[in-house]
Amino acid sequence: MQPQVNPLVQFFPWILIFAIFYFLLIRPQQKKAKEHQEMLNNLKKGDKVLTSGGVYGVVVGIKPSVFEIEIAEEVRIKLAKSAVSQVLKTSSEIETNCKVS
Repeated sequence: MQPQVNPLVQFFPWILIFAIFYFLLIRPQQKKAKEHQEMLNNLKKGDKVLTSGGVYGVVVGIKPSVFEIEIAEEVRIKLAKSAVSQVLKTSSEIETNCKVS
């Protein structure tokens, strides 16, 4: 007759795998999503932004789910809030990122 294995010991590897996935994948992704949402909530007129499509522009209008950005003089486009990937702090960031080699 074989001895009975404690059910907790039997599930311990699965619990350990879940904990590793949580701390290495799920938690950092949740933190990044929270930071992105906070960044979108703090955007204001005049902020220089980079969209997920690679378009640089300046925020000129804000609505509940849409931003209006100016990408060239008198050229404005409307974007979903989620399309803004980052806020550029300085004009040197724009110049550095826009240089063509």
